[in-house]
Amino acid sequence: MAVPAKCFLVTGSPGVGKTTLVATILETLKSSSPNLKIQGFFTREIRQGGERVGFEVVTLDGRTAPLASINSSSSESIRWPTVGKYRVDVASFESLALPELQVKEETDLFVIDEVGKMEVYSSLFFPAVLRVLESNKPLLATIPIPKAGRDIPAVARLKNHPGATIFNLTKSNRDAMKDQIHSLLAGMLV
Repeated sequence: MAVPAKCFLVTGSPGVGKTTLVATILETLKSSSPNLKIQGFFTREIRQGGERVGFEVVTLDGRTAPLASINSSSSESIRWPTVGKYRVDVASFESLALPELQVKEETDLFVIDEVGKMEVYSSLFFPAVLRVLESNKPLLATIPIPKAGRDIPAVARLKNHPGATIFNLTKSNRDAMKDQIHSLLAGMLV
């Protein structure tokens, strides 16, 4: 017997609209079912003068914390891991993201935007993601496309999870993907 899909992974090229798609699906779900209990976070760009200078984590209730920056003022930042030109503030990320991944009985859906290279620098993050998967609560997450044909090991593990369904987002299929994922989640959450 097949395991029902509980892990919905949205992937696609940078800038294709993965975060926007997930945010739109959440808005639609909340408007049709205002009592849904949804936990998780988004990753949002920080821009200055039209240039991307970093990323922050944003919880679904609007709290924010730095994730990565090119302009870190912390004296500790010299020891932080780097992804490209960005220094990743693992402690800041963990302080906000990890509590959002605590499995609670009343939670209906988890949202993680994203499970990517910056986030997996936290040794505590991926084990928390695995606990969400083990909870059998639906998970909607974004993942990066493989670089040079190779996935980040944590992303490969998610993709190979027996309950995973992968949605490859493109500019031409965004509306169809939004409708398809929304329908699947709405059917699970009733």
